Amino acid sequence: MADLGTQDRTVPVDVDGDHDRFSHYCNKADIVRSIVTGEAITALCGKKWVPTRDPDRYPVCPACRELYASRLSG
Repeated sequence: MADLGTQDRTVPVDVDGDHDRFSHYCNKADIVRSIVTGEAITALCGKKWVPTRDPDRYPVCPACRELYASRLSG
């Protein structure tokens, strides 16, 4: 995944729910920083969390997928 830079649109999500059933797209540097420091990161869809689970075990968040695709095409 390429470095995504700044986000044009985010939808803040601070509660647990369906977002926990998906893997999310975010900046690779943010993932590394979170692994080292334990601080929360923000996905393209706005989900804030500390990544601790294997993302391959979950389907990709539809909102993240849509936002990532729109960045690639535009």
